[in-house]
Amino acid sequence: MDNKGRMDNKSKADNRKVLLVDDEVDFLDLVKLMLESKGYTVITAGSGEEALKKVRDEKPDAVMLDILMPGIDGLDVLKKIREHDKNLPVFMLTAFSNEERRSLANILDASGFILKTSDLQKEVQYVDIAIDIARKHKK
Repeated sequence: MDNKGRMDNKSKADNRKVLLVDDEVDFLDLVKLMLESKGYTVITAGSGEEALKKVRDEKPDAVMLDILMPGIDGLDVLKKIREHDKNLPVFMLTAFSNEERRSLANILDASGFILKTSDLQKEVQYVDIAIDIARKHKK
């Protein structure tokens, strides 16, 4: 809480679990540290296959999912997630703004897109908003 009795961003994130999926270990480590510094519990996966298992077993509040990965890519993972959970916030991570992939992700009902080159600290606020909305739908 801040000095006016309001919940600060770190307190709000303390009970939020995010699954971070990317095959680039350095990027995964960097974003994990940033999210943890904001109070999130972070689960990581290095592949689409591992991500699907962790979504099922760990029940994250949100997923940040790389689009381009070897094996099952992010779009296929998103499709499989949506077959079982229409409300789980899933944000697609991408280094490139490819309209065809964005279009397909929109059809599959991605919650949003985060460019890897953007200010990730700022983008996390959208993850928070999506978690709030999803939690309201569960009640």
